[in-house]
Amino acid sequence: MAPVKDLQTETAPQRPGVYSRGTETVDAILKAAHMVLIEEGAAAFTVRRIAAACGMKVGNVSYHFPRKEILVQVLLDDMFNTYDAKLEMSVRQPGLSADERLRTVIIMCLDDIAGKRTTRLFTELWALANHNDFIAERVRVFYRSVHEVIGEYVGALNPRLSTDEVRTVSLFISASMEGTTPFLGYQKPWADKMPAITALSADWFVKLAKTIEPGEIAALVKQRD
Repeated sequence: MAPVKDLQTETAPQRPGVYSRGTETVDAILKAAHMVLIEEGAAAFTVRRIAAACGMKVGNVSYHFPRKEILVQVLLDDMFNTYDAKLEMSVRQPGLSADERLRTVIIMCLDDIAGKRTTRLFTELWALANHNDFIAERVRVFYRSVHEVIGEYVGALNPRLSTDEVRTVSLFISASMEGTTPFLGYQKPWADKMPAITALSADWFVKLAKTIEPGEIAALVKQRD
């Protein structure tokens, strides 16, 4: 694996404008990359396979995305932009309480996990991250952004918590939700229970964020030790 610092000097090529030549090509490559990850998995995620999936020559794909790592970066950036747009429409509307905002974020995340795209796509991204430092870093950055969204509403619900405590609670909520993927995600063994787990999570995590006391996490850690 190439060191993170070497690959981080490269950034994804800027997406063409709406009317720029090549827009359809880039979108076709990204669509094919999505399809390969979702339907065929991390082992098939190569520039050659993506080129075949979108009916292009390898050189054409490599021109826009010289490394598969750059493709992953753009895929994750596009996904976060999509999620951010959903937040603008459903969570950041005026008049909602912090309770309602956090509850909506939790439901939105778990509904997303229940879908085919997220269940399979993120499972395969984690698999790629296990063997590629650059992809691991990009996935970490993506989830850090998710934690910051959750933390915004945890902090609003419980302003007495320290910054580190807010981050810890946010990480706990995010990790708990992501942990449902192999059990409750698309076509997983207990997928039919996802509505019940979503309802429990939305209620319980909001209560946790509101009621946990400053210093309580540290006390629990000390008690465990």
